[in-house]
Amino acid sequence: MKFVKFSLFFVVGLLFSSFSSVAQEQMTLADYEQANAYTYANLWNKKVFNLSTSVAEFEDHSGIWFVNYTEAGKEYKTLSFKNLEVQPLFDQSKLAKALSEILNEDKDAAQLSVSKIEKTNDGLSFEFENTRFTWDGTSLEESKEKTFKNSRDWRNQMESTSPDKKWIAFTRDHNLFIRDAQTEEEIQLTTDGQKGYDYASSIGWFDIIEGEGTERPKHFGVQWSPDSKYLVTQVVDTRNAEKMYLLDYSIDSLYKPKLLSYYRGSPGDTTMVTYKPVFFDVESQKQLAIDLPKKVHVNGIWLKFQDKEPHKMIASYRSRGYKEQFLKVVDLDEETVQPLYEESTQTSIDNFNYREIEGWDDLVVISEREGWKQLYLVNKDSGKITPLTNGEFVVNDIVHIDEKDKVIYYTASGVDAAMNPYHQKLYRVSLKGKISELTPENANHEITFFEDADYFVDAISKVDQPTKTVLRSKKNGKITATLTTANTAQIEAEGWQMPEVFTLTGKDDKTPIYGAFWKPVNFDSSTKYPVIDATYTGPHTQRFPKSFSQALSNQAMANLGFIVVAIDGLGTAGRSKAFRDVSYMNMGDNLRDHVNAIKYLGEKYAYVDAERVGIFGHSAGGFDAAHAVLAFPDFYKVAVASSGDHDFRMEKAWWPEMYMGYPVDERYEEVSNITMAPNLKGKLLLVHGGIDDNVNPSATFKLAEALIKADKQFDMLIIPSQRHGYTGKYSTYFQKKRWNYFIENLLDKQTLWGFNLD
Repeated sequence: MKFVKFSLFFVVGLLFSSFSSVAQEQMTLADYEQANAYTYANLWNKKVFNLSTSVAEFEDHSGIWFVNYTEAGKEYKTLSFKNLEVQPLFDQSKLAKALSEILNEDKDAAQLSVSKIEKTNDGLSFEFENTRFTWDGTSLEESKEKTFKNSRDWRNQMESTSPDKKWIAFTRDHNLFIRDAQTEEEIQLTTDGQKGYDYASSIGWFDIIEGEGTERPKHFGVQWSPDSKYLVTQVVDTRNAEKMYLLDYSIDSLYKPKLLSYYRGSPGDTTMVTYKPVFFDVESQKQLAIDLPKKVHVNGIWLKFQDKEPHKMIASYRSRGYKEQFLKVVDLDEETVQPLYEESTQTSIDNFNYREIEGWDDLVVISEREGWKQLYLVNKDSGKITPLTNGEFVVNDIVHIDEKDKVIYYTASGVDAAMNPYHQKLYRVSLKGKISELTPENANHEITFFEDADYFVDAISKVDQPTKTVLRSKKNGKITATLTTANTAQIEAEGWQMPEVFTLTGKDDKTPIYGAFWKPVNFDSSTKYPVIDATYTGPHTQRFPKSFSQALSNQAMANLGFIVVAIDGLGTAGRSKAFRDVSYMNMGDNLRDHVNAIKYLGEKYAYVDAERVGIFGHSAGGFDAAHAVLAFPDFYKVAVASSGDHDFRMEKAWWPEMYMGYPVDERYEEVSNITMAPNLKGKLLLVHGGIDDNVNPSATFKLAEALIKADKQFDMLIIPSQRHGYTGKYSTYFQKKRWNYFIENLLDKQTLWGFNLD
């Protein structure tokens, strides 16, 4: 009998022990609160201050104003270019009292939200709660000046008046007309316009057609020559163009879905909207015999009148597939088109731009024609190309051109080989090629220039170096005043650590690549943390956090118990053209560097668990996330793919044709997530907005169909009312869903739902 009792006790004990070993740990409300406390909405100028500072110049160019954020609240500051001293902009207590009296509502001096501040003869004018006021330091009055509430009113005017005020251009019944401004006599310039063949029109990126048989939104646009002699526009042909479609199931008042459609060509399409430039002589009322190519609407022609020769225009366009770039001179008097500048490549031309400066004989061109993004001068008469910069570094942007002194201020990264190649500095170059460095600190410099001022603002930081925002002389770069300094004392006291930057050799075994990772606030080096890859490998952008304003971008997710990484591998932007071209026609392999980087971190740090890896991304990052668990199914275990372009053949044409090539070939099929659906082993959550008119949800539905056909388990969330970005409560819902998906499947913990993310 004793033996039986012992056996029963032993069996029960085994069962209890077994049950205990598999019971999931429960997430607590405090766990979620710690993550939520580190979202940008709950940190930005609430617990961390001055990560970035917006600086505005007064209209009279006498100085600047900005807000210094502190734990006590906002401090409105100003600096005069005369004395270069930072001072209070106004007495906030007095102004708050005056606002409280005039509005009959208490206003906190430390929390005033004042905008659009300008100087007046005896004080300031500003906007507060959609009302404009004037303030002389003592008396407050509501301004007679109206607040301009709708900044979009100008965008869709249906008429255009000539510079000499004599003519008004407009359209009727798809044709182009001009009207005498004095006599109101109408002259019809075209007669072949018809439905689907519209003069002086365009296709707006967000033009939505509601219902069946409904007209598309109307647009009107023309250019006049400076002397009003010529009128230039385009004819838009939609007759052979196919539409993309959406169904909106979310409208409370409707009990049938609403049909939505829009024009957006896909890679390789021949049934796409086309644009054709047209030119008219106003006096003779004749169309000019100028022949520029008909272009698809996602890759059109940009036309601009030259400043010194008002009857000539510069036409800028690329071939379909983006392998050729052209600048041509259109002579309206002679009705001719002459080449000015051309470049070509075996891959695609991405980083090309030009600027014409009034009074200059040359265009300022940014190009990767020699393999690195550099500055050139192109003579407007001869087409002669003169390099202004040259080297193995990247000119990121032209931030200011001093037309009088004929110098160009630009940002560039990688000039100093000892620095992180993504960190940029400010430089100045003369038209003779003399270059001066204006921001010597080893950091990233975000620059703001002011019109006609002798100074510029420089936000100096790294992802692991707090921002210091200063005013500098544009003559020599000398710091003349410190405006704000980032303050992270509160979260540092809670245990927050800055992200760590790392580097390793890329998949080509020679090129350094960079990344950063975030740890939980309650980090314990003896704990092994699963890894989440915050991905976006689109060749036109980068993920590496260059500045301190990005230092908290992944902290909320990390606080749930993860190491979160952001990596820029070969094939992304910000380095040489050869670096980016690694992904050309090969975007299916963009994540290989991510896999290698995470393995590297797992080998280097005992607390990094490279056996438990998840990934999330949105849009092209959504493609990445799903692709990760399909192309690397034994490495990536969990993925959340939101608004993903899972098959580039279903995307808007310009993006894949630039980076995957044109014409469309078998490589599109090879990298498609839909093609690879049978490879799924891990957990996959597909998310999409039901009325996404940027990345149509059809690819997500098609991937779901392929996964079902392959008998693969997956999860799916369609947010019926949302477009490409999720807003308000829908964004919150998605964030909760994404958090819990990783908690359940990487941390293996039971989740909560009823927590508040407000």
